[in-house]
Amino acid sequence: MRLVTVGPLAFALLLCALVVIARDADRVDRAMSRIAIQLFGSTVDAVRGERPDRQAALRAARVPTTGRDYGSKTLLYAAITAVAGSILGIYAIWGLLVLLSIDPDTLRAALPDPLGFLAAMGGLPSLSLVELVVLFCGSALTLGAVAGYATYWFRWWYPGYVADARARRIEAGLPALVAFIYALSRSGMAFPAVVRVVADQQDTYGEAAAEFSVALRSMDTFGTDVITALQTMGRRSPSPQFREFTENLVSVLQSGQGLSPFLERQYQDYREDAESQQESALDLLGTLAEAYVTVLVAGPLFLITILVVMGIAGDDTFGQLRLFVYLVLPLANVGFMVYLSTVTDKLDPSNGVARESPAVDAPSVNAAPSGVEQRADGGRGTERDAATGPTPTPHPNVERVRYYRLLAGIRDRFGHPIRTLVERPTLTLAITVPIVLGALVGQLPTALEGGFDATAVDDTVAVGAFGVLTIFAIAYELHRRRLAAIEGAVPDLLDRLASVNEAGLSIVASIGRVRGSDLGPLGPELDRIWNDIQWGADLQTALGRFEGRVGTRSISRVVTLLTESMKASGNLETTLRIAARQAAADRRLERERKQAMVEYMVVVYVSFLVFLFIIAVLAGYLIPNLPTGGAELPAASGSGISGLSGFSQVSADAYAMLFYHATLVQGTFSGLIAGQLSTGDVGAGTKHAAAMIGLSVLVFAILL
Repeated sequence: MRLVTVGPLAFALLLCALVVIARDADRVDRAMSRIAIQLFGSTVDAVRGERPDRQAALRAARVPTTGRDYGSKTLLYAAITAVAGSILGIYAIWGLLVLLSIDPDTLRAALPDPLGFLAAMGGLPSLSLVELVVLFCGSALTLGAVAGYATYWFRWWYPGYVADARARRIEAGLPALVAFIYALSRSGMAFPAVVRVVADQQDTYGEAAAEFSVALRSMDTFGTDVITALQTMGRRSPSPQFREFTENLVSVLQSGQGLSPFLERQYQDYREDAESQQESALDLLGTLAEAYVTVLVAGPLFLITILVVMGIAGDDTFGQLRLFVYLVLPLANVGFMVYLSTVTDKLDPSNGVARESPAVDAPSVNAAPSGVEQRADGGRGTERDAATGPTPTPHPNVERVRYYRLLAGIRDRFGHPIRTLVERPTLTLAITVPIVLGALVGQLPTALEGGFDATAVDDTVAVGAFGVLTIFAIAYELHRRRLAAIEGAVPDLLDRLASVNEAGLSIVASIGRVRGSDLGPLGPELDRIWNDIQWGADLQTALGRFEGRVGTRSISRVVTLLTESMKASGNLETTLRIAARQAAADRRLERERKQAMVEYMVVVYVSFLVFLFIIAVLAGYLIPNLPTGGAELPAASGSGISGLSGFSQVSADAYAMLFYHATLVQGTFSGLIAGQLSTGDVGAGTKHAAAMIGLSVLVFAILL
């Protein structure tokens, strides 16, 4: 009997587990592919020509499989989820009936005669085989069909969703990529070499550069010419704007017209488009800020007030208030933050935001030179030496330097802890969060006396959250402002380098000449670049270390442009001018956005202060002054209300605690959303969240 009850459930869970495991286990995925093609391969082949858009979506989304394999697995997964959904549906109905605890006789009387056996589902094993088959068929036609169709629909919808997301990222990075291609073409680099260089810069230029890997693969693997490769790249791109750029580029290359003037015009057009798109995105952000204040600040305040008034009138609304404060309000704010992140992505928030990447260290002492093999025993030698015998043991000084460099990272991190925390603000959480958790564990015995008492730990949670957010915000702001100052000086640096290089000095001599000028926080970085060069590093290595130390998208673009242009020509004046204009344009767009969003950040602050004021009045003055013990109030003239039921002192304390928690929840999310509105990064909102939490704690410490 127990096997009859548990067996189908275990079978359904096993089917679901196979689908989940196939995502990460290659062997299981290959086995599922073989089974799917054997069962549904011919069906997919028969209908493939009817939906060419699906094949295009798979290519645009870069799904690493064929259309036949993907379609066959889609049908297989739909069948699996339909069977599993049918079985799980039976257990869902069973669990619902057991949970409701409806009397079998009452349920049998309410159901039609053919469905009377459902009244016995409280004991599922007691059903006959025919009744179970009927129940399974009913579940298959309802829950199973819905699960199967949902799986089928999702599998074909998801590639289009990924392709649309890639299209947005491609169009966001297209202005910077066109400027990069324009600068490389002006440096004298041949266009096939430009395609190769761009395809290798996916980490710097994102999805826009990743599109060029399609053209590079066509050239290297299939031996196609650059025109055909570009046409293939354009056809497979999910971005209409990128396809248009590719078509125009192919036309210019085929006609023999000047490539640089065309790229310059395209860059100007895309820069204007980026400015107009930012204006549209800023208007949308303004609308969202107003909607947030109305729906998620004023709306909750109004609802809390109404529920309190209903509670005063005698209805028990405390349970609804707790559900709203602890569940509905946080989930609504999290949902708004997720949607807001999709909007702020259009403004390219990675510009000016730190990317925590390790610094580029010097080559290892044990790194083998080109053409030399490094063996497992640590020695080096050519293939001939490897055949004849081991090479001599390295000099002891080389071993000492190797161990020194192995410990250099640990020494730098722990020898300068403040600098390490500022460079990596998330490391502060590894220190502050365990301290707060330890304080909470120390308060648990008090909170668990006679049942759990939230008031014994809520102050610890609030003060701990304030401390964690404050320390993180300080480190984050110091790091962000340093990087912002460095990036703000980049256009000026590039202009000066261009002027000196135009006068006839090499790029290395230009850096030596410019580093003595006033460039703010860039001065120490230029000194470090110059020191690397003086100690024997080439300029590309020195610039690579500079990129690793700063670790921002705009610096990566500048370094990539300089290093690639130096390979083509020593005259970098035009390239430096182009890079300066691009960096200045990015900084201008960022400043415009910050200025436009300041007023909405102020609106969020004002709305939270109003929320805090009203809640403080309710908790500090209205609730404590209500009659306790069920005292009656004299009826107001013409009001029709003869009295109020009143609150006990326990109820007043419970309401005060709930209001306190409501301000903490609202303050945390309002602060994070304020930072997300102003900069597009949730981390920038930690200082606002800390300020609002601190203000809430201070107000309720005075009132209660």
